[in-house]
Amino acid sequence: MATNVSDRDRADLRAVWGQENIMGTFSLVARCAKTSALGVCVSTAVPAVGSVVPHIEANVGAIATQGFTNTDYGIEGLKLLKMGFSPKAALEAMLSKDPRKEQRQVIIINSSGEKAAFTGRKNVEWKGHIIGQDYVAAGNMLASDNVLKAMIQAFDLSSGWLAERLMKALEAGDAAGGDKRGKVSAALLVVGGEKLTQTRPILSLRVDLHDEPVRELRRIFEAYKRWIGGMNSSSQ
Repeated sequence: MATNVSDRDRADLRAVWGQENIMGTFSLVARCAKTSALGVCVSTAVPAVGSVVPHIEANVGAIATQGFTNTDYGIEGLKLLKMGFSPKAALEAMLSKDPRKEQRQVIIINSSGEKAAFTGRKNVEWKGHIIGQDYVAAGNMLASDNVLKAMIQAFDLSSGWLAERLMKALEAGDAAGGDKRGKVSAALLVVGGEKLTQTRPILSLRVDLHDEPVRELRRIFEAYKRWIGGMNSSSQ
């Protein structure tokens, strides 16, 4: 979706998009202990973050690969988790083969709730990650460390559907400053737990280009919930 991207944002995009896909990004991967659902939320200042950063598979795990983004960490990471590797072992195995690992930032949670995280030294400040009970939050090129603190507080204080908790965490990170370069795209993915409908077992929502991507993602999310509610009512 694309609407009303400002001249300033276009200039920022031209400047950043040429830097080998370096992404200042804030994200959170999580697991619902009650339903075993897995999810990822993410936002950044370049287009189409949902096409590269989040990777997820029901009953396996959720991964966010960012920084100098390499999608192999998501694709290969899920394969390793399916083979029985713990998140820590899978991450260590992938990092050991990567000559540019200090430019990566990767967070992983598996279906059992085990977690792993890595923030390379060459990521742009502010950078870091926080590992919690059922989640890992990470970010680089952020306005400050308050972005992640706000995300985990929102997640910890919320309850219920994992998708709603992730959406609240993303909104909190955005309100705390988010990516210090600005706002362009966002994504929300949830798998596992109870199916929303027979035809929509996966929640996968994206905003690829927008002045306020997190706000737009919330608008889409609310519309999606209304549609799901109507579908479920009509099937009863």
